[in-house]
Amino acid sequence: MNEKKSTFTEAIRQLAKEKNAIILAHNYQPAEIQDVADLCGDSLEMSIRAAATDADIIVCCGVHFMAETAAILCAEKTVLLPNPDAGCPMADMVTPEALTARKKELGNIPVITYVNSSAAVKAVSDICCTSANVVKVVNAMDTDEVLMTPDKNLAKYAALHTDKKIHLWEGCCPFHNTLGVDEVKTAKAAHPNALFVAHPECPPEILELADSIQSTSGMIRFAGESDARQFILGTEVGLLHPISKAHPDKEFFAASQKMLCEDMKKVSLENIRDSLANLSGKVVVPEDIRKKALGAVQKMVDLK
Repeated sequence: MNEKKSTFTEAIRQLAKEKNAIILAHNYQPAEIQDVADLCGDSLEMSIRAAATDADIIVCCGVHFMAETAAILCAEKTVLLPNPDAGCPMADMVTPEALTARKKELGNIPVITYVNSSAAVKAVSDICCTSANVVKVVNAMDTDEVLMTPDKNLAKYAALHTDKKIHLWEGCCPFHNTLGVDEVKTAKAAHPNALFVAHPECPPEILELADSIQSTSGMIRFAGESDARQFILGTEVGLLHPISKAHPDKEFFAASQKMLCEDMKKVSLENIRDSLANLSGKVVVPEDIRKKALGAVQKMVDLK
C-alpha cells in the first residue's frame, strides 16, 4: 500500500472508531476499499449483518440501491454512501410507476423483485429475492404466475427450475448481459483445467456453459468446497480480490476483463474519509416507502 493510501486508511479507521461506524464493501468494490471494510459480501448479506451490530453509522461502499437496502433494514442507524454518484443501470431500468402499471395489466399477479432495485420499487413489490434464493422464492409463491423484475436473465434462470409462468421485465445488468459465448470458450481454452462458474445475471447461453451457477458469495463458498484448483468467474472482475484472499491456494480468472462496473469503482478511500468526517452522503428512505419495502424484504428473509 502506498503512503497516500496508508494515510487515508489510518484516517478512516480512526474516524470509524470515534463515530462508532461500520464500513461495508460489496464484493465488486476495488481491492483497497474491501481491505479497509469491516464487512464484505453481497448487497443483502452486508446489510443484514450490519443490522445486527451496535454501530451508529453504516458506511456503504457500493451503489445507491445497496445503501437504500441498509437504510430499509437499519432505520435507527445513519447510512452513508461515500460517493452519491454510484448508481446501478439495472436498478434504473424499472420505476415504481411502470411496475405498478404492468402488474395491473397482468391482473395483479405477485411481483418478485430482485434486491438490485430501488427502495421505491421494492415498496410496490410483494416479495424480494436474491440471486442465491430466487428459485426458492419463486416456488414459495402461492400462485401459478408471477412477474419478476428487473433482471430478465435472473427470471429466465428461475424459469428453468419452476413450473410457474414467469413474466419477464426487460431489464438486465449491462455487464453480465454482454458476456459472450466466444469469450467464455476462449477463457476455457486458455484454462482447460478450470471450472467455469457463472452468475445468474448472465444470459441463458452463458449459463449453459457453466459448471456451476452461483451468486458472488456462492462463488466464494463453491471454490472452497470444490476439489478443483482453477476457476473461471463469469461475473464482475472485482470478485477476483475477495475470492483469491479466501482461497489463496487456488487460481481464479476473469471470463472477460470487460466485465467491469464503473459505478462499483466510484468509491475511493478519500470519499470514505470525507463521508465519515462530514457525515456526508446520507441516504434516507421515506418512512412510508421504507416500511413497505421492509415488508417485501422480510417476507423473503422469513422463508424457510
